[in-house]
Amino acid sequence: MAISKLKLPQGVSAHAFKSPVLLAESLALAVARQLGEAIEAQGTATLVVSGGRSPVAFFQHLAKQKLDWANVVVSLADERWVPVEHADSNAGLLKRYLLQGPAAKAQFLSLYNASASLAQAAEQADRLLAELPKIDVLVLGMGDDGHTASLFPGSPNLAEALQVDGTRRCWPMLAPTVPHQRLTMSRALLASAQVTLLSISGQSKLATLSDALAGDDVAAMPIRAFLQPTLEIYWCP
Repeated sequence: MAISKLKLPQGVSAHAFKSPVLLAESLALAVARQLGEAIEAQGTATLVVSGGRSPVAFFQHLAKQKLDWANVVVSLADERWVPVEHADSNAGLLKRYLLQGPAAKAQFLSLYNASASLAQAAEQADRLLAELPKIDVLVLGMGDDGHTASLFPGSPNLAEALQVDGTRRCWPMLAPTVPHQRLTMSRALLASAQVTLLSISGQSKLATLSDALAGDDVAAMPIRAFLQPTLEIYWCP
């Protein structure tokens, strides 16, 4: 399957790359350009990214971009419920690969709170995210089950987290097939981003995306909530 064969909604664009390295480089350039334009227009820029292993190369390339990093706010679309020092921590991943060199000057807004329970931390993050400036750039990933951020099919809080007009910004979430509990930004908050980019790789993810495009049950495949006009998809084999 080729991404050019997908029936994309009007306004959604797709970019194909021959390798993960080329995708990471291009995605970093696009994000840096958008952040730079936001800083020029309003003095600051807000970037929300997804964790996991896939974005490492993108983070490394983005950290090398010439930006006024002191005026960039960075946060996570979701977080695993583990200490920052844990290998699976998204915050730890950012600190190792993105918030380095000049990019270390960026303000990082974390969802994790070691001194609180998961439910308490979700409430605290919700209050903290009320102070988050509008999201200028959102970079999402997607799982083979159609989840994005930590909006997992079958999770107990999914219906509430997927409300289009929901006022809560952060929810505790359970990933049914992996061991860690999660925190995730809500659909309403994520959908408020000025620019949304979806980065995926491999034929299995392309097949998942094709399935998502063929239906409209958002609870079954939460990525469907973001297949909206102005979305840009970055893909490589």
